[in-house]
Amino acid sequence: MHMGTECHHADGAHPGLKGQALAHALTAAETRCTATQERLTGPRRRVLELLLEADAPQKAYDLIAAFGAHGEPAKPPTVYRALEFLERLGFAHRIESLNAYVPCRIDGPEHRAAFLICDCCGAAEEFEPDFSSQLAAAEHAGYQVSTITLEARGRCAACRAD
Repeated sequence: MHMGTECHHADGAHPGLKGQALAHALTAAETRCTATQERLTGPRRRVLELLLEADAPQKAYDLIAAFGAHGEPAKPPTVYRALEFLERLGFAHRIESLNAYVPCRIDGPEHRAAFLICDCCGAAEEFEPDFSSQLAAAEHAGYQVSTITLEARGRCAACRAD
């Protein structure tokens, strides 16, 4: 991440969920877990809550440090297991190049995600690319694609405006 003098809006430019929006997302996660016979345990819910509240992608150790309600950190395996669960259910994505996690929309259909990552403020915006022709070509070649990761780096609109 650049964070140089030309980037002035890094704090709060891409705010996480708060209040009713956060409560709605957590309720949607609970509903989806119930529908798929999965359990959103306390630790899983807390990690999801931290991701949803965050203003930028979160590294696992940031989540470990912020886990406790009164400042006590979580044990690393607790957070890593929660992240694995959240990724498996599509509630979170790992951004490989940042080694960090972002929440995914919880109440929408399953999808393939891609990310626009700002080199200035560190924001990561998810978007849905159309991989249909690439997937068709892979299938034609006999491949069964399980995951696709696309990350594009540059400067977000807010940083470009500074």
